[in-house]
Amino acid sequence: MADEDKCENGSTGDDAVIRAVEVYKAFGELEVLKGLNLEVRRNETMVVIGGSGCGKSVLLKHIIGILRPDSGEVFFDSRKISEMSEEELARVRRRFGMVFQGSALFDSLSVKENVAFRLRRSGDYSEEEISGIVVDKLRLVGLHGVENKMPAELSGGMKKRVGIARAIAAEPEVILYDEPTTGLDPIMADVVNELMLRVQESQCATSVVVTHDMKSAYKVGDRIAMMKDGVIVETGTPEEIQNTDNETVAQFIKGEARDYVEENV
Repeated sequence: MADEDKCENGSTGDDAVIRAVEVYKAFGELEVLKGLNLEVRRNETMVVIGGSGCGKSVLLKHIIGILRPDSGEVFFDSRKISEMSEEELARVRRRFGMVFQGSALFDSLSVKENVAFRLRRSGDYSEEEISGIVVDKLRLVGLHGVENKMPAELSGGMKKRVGIARAIAAEPEVILYDEPTTGLDPIMADVVNELMLRVQESQCATSVVVTHDMKSAYKVGDRIAMMKDGVIVETGTPEEIQNTDNETVAQFIKGEARDYVEENV
């Protein structure tokens, strides 16, 4: 987990940088979030686990303000996201970095241009500064020297790492990871886990990681929240989650199918 002495993880709810309070969200007749509550402390890595289709990615979209709740509130730095204007939301989103499940690289742009994309759009950096940042962030993710390659020339693991480099290029305060190890072999998945730890240590960001990969969850998480049926059913440290008395959580983390199919199909 992240270096707590350096990053000074928050230890109480008073230091929550992100809070979801009784959040409900439906799409037509499909209820996805059903009164969800979650707090993410400053400088910690919160991992949200849960089965496919339980609403984890929908939660991320609420945190960054892409979606707004039907009822309930999402707070960032004690401010209600639902009360922000589009201009205010745009400024807030500049404080976030997003690592997408499929990397979401621009196929027509080189690696350098992908990593530089947000920096260039902001207008806050000179071309010399952008070039230096790109090299620095690619070196951090172990991809020095690939600046001129195109996404089609990269392996799946390399694309994931370029996606992380792009997300951290502007040194965001919060990094959101959507299924960062999905589709990777076990060794490359662990490379990405190690990279996430390195990024956390170097940038002291607040991170929210959505995953169903329990090995990854235990390795990178300061705390883990289990999501089921649109709510958080338990939150705790990796050790607490591994030793839970909650049968729903225990069944999920052990990968046991008993009664799960009947309940979720």
